[in-house]
Amino acid sequence: MKPINTSRYAAFGKYSKREKMVSLLRSYGIRDRRILNAFLTVPRHSFVPETELEKAYRDQALPIGRGQTISQPYVIALMLEHLQLNANAKVLEIGSGCGYVLALLSLLTKRVYGIELEKELVQRSKNILKELQIDNVSVICGDGYKGYPAAAPYDAILLSAAPEALPEELLTQLKPTGKLILPVGKFDQLLVLYEQIIGEWKGKVITDVRFVPLRQI
Repeated sequence: MKPINTSRYAAFGKYSKREKMVSLLRSYGIRDRRILNAFLTVPRHSFVPETELEKAYRDQALPIGRGQTISQPYVIALMLEHLQLNANAKVLEIGSGCGYVLALLSLLTKRVYGIELEKELVQRSKNILKELQIDNVSVICGDGYKGYPAAAPYDAILLSAAPEALPEELLTQLKPTGKLILPVGKFDQLLVLYEQIIGEWKGKVITDVRFVPLRQI
């Protein structure tokens, strides 16, 4: 695999804060070196509002406007590690918000698509990704419950917002060897990984989580 250039965005500053964040992720049990290097590379502070800059590298979700959040770094890393992505993968993120996870995925995989319902966040994420010169990501304004069949099938789909139940249509947009990871539930949410076992989609509970709801049109 092509190594990730962790100094790619050194000019954006706060590299030492990213180092501390990565050390924390490692202490929590994240072991995939490429995932850790992606977190070390991408300037998370570029994706948060000015009012949240001081908290940008804390291990917590932060508000990004329109009732949405940028997810907790550890939970993002945990989701990415369970997907076991390879460099040639094509991935869909649903509820892509400010575009931070898309930027991480851009370093880990070949092609990335993001679906976001809020037009303001779609435009903002496009602007940030352009500033970072990321060219293997497409962001679409749309209903995440429907996925994005135009680019299917995907090697992996991850949801960064929680539906009350699994949108089963998303499974039809995966390759037979694909994986889907999502938070699911209204109040007591669980992080669940779906993959095919002997030709049937099976879900495996990973941990308890708390995400904003996945809304639809």
